[in-house]
Amino acid sequence: MAHIRSRQASARTRRLTGMLKKIRLFATDVDGVLTDGGLYYSDSGEQTKKFNVWDGLGLVLLKRAGLVTAVITMDQTPLVNVRAAKLGIDEIHQGVQDKLAVLQDLSVKHGIRFEEMAYVGDDVPDLSALQAVGFSAAPANAREPVRKKVRYVCKAKGGEGAVREVADLILAAQGFSRK
Repeated sequence: MAHIRSRQASARTRRLTGMLKKIRLFATDVDGVLTDGGLYYSDSGEQTKKFNVWDGLGLVLLKRAGLVTAVITMDQTPLVNVRAAKLGIDEIHQGVQDKLAVLQDLSVKHGIRFEEMAYVGDDVPDLSALQAVGFSAAPANAREPVRKKVRYVCKAKGGEGAVREVADLILAAQGFSRK
């Protein structure tokens, strides 16, 4: 019985690696994925967000490996532009109600098929994008309907390394070392 489970796990790993090898575009939501989902306010009412450096480096490493990187978020805040610019993210899309439509535009713009895309999301507005791409993932603390639909549920929570976890999987599958 253990031998059968081992073969099934190996087959799943091979399928996952095959999917990850094809990825040419990596897109992610922001709140709840690149951040912990919290909204922080200063005494003057200024909104701030906490971003994780591991996730940031994961995006930088994907870009260095030649992938198109994108953030797609419903929120609209200068903070996202600042963080994305610092990381050199190729595509920044804020105030988005239809994330799948943005992925369709990116597909045309960059000549990348949906099966060559990865997307990380955490909540119901991400579902259409998650279901359309070749590889979908969610942080450990994503909403249950999302966790049920994605190909991979991270061990890490949103804002605590989930994006880096997925980036490392992609980079390993594509033969890039973690330097």
